[in-house]
Amino acid sequence: MPLNKQDKQRFKSIGHHLKPVLIFGGNGLTENFVDELNGRLEDHELIKVKVNAETREDRAEVIAALCEAGDCELVQSIGTIALLYRAAKKPNPKLSNLLRATGE
Repeated sequence: MPLNKQDKQRFKSIGHHLKPVLIFGGNGLTENFVDELNGRLEDHELIKVKVNAETREDRAEVIAALCEAGDCELVQSIGTIALLYRAAKKPNPKLSNLLRATGE
């Protein structure tokens, strides 16, 4: 389900202060990277990923592949950083960036 404008705006404000938790490099989209991506999304729900790619088009392709592989939504992409969101099945209040930001 695509995010609405209000959700994206809220996620952008929460994600502004986050640091990248994954760095996509020259090894490509390996099974280990996808497993790590899924684990981080399940734990944190909202994460930043740094994408090291040569051109803007390459970055866009990698980000699209990450969203597909992780079954997540792209909230924002600025330069080499992508902000990704996927709702957790059972959010952990100590790890979820969304729950920690709202103080729940």
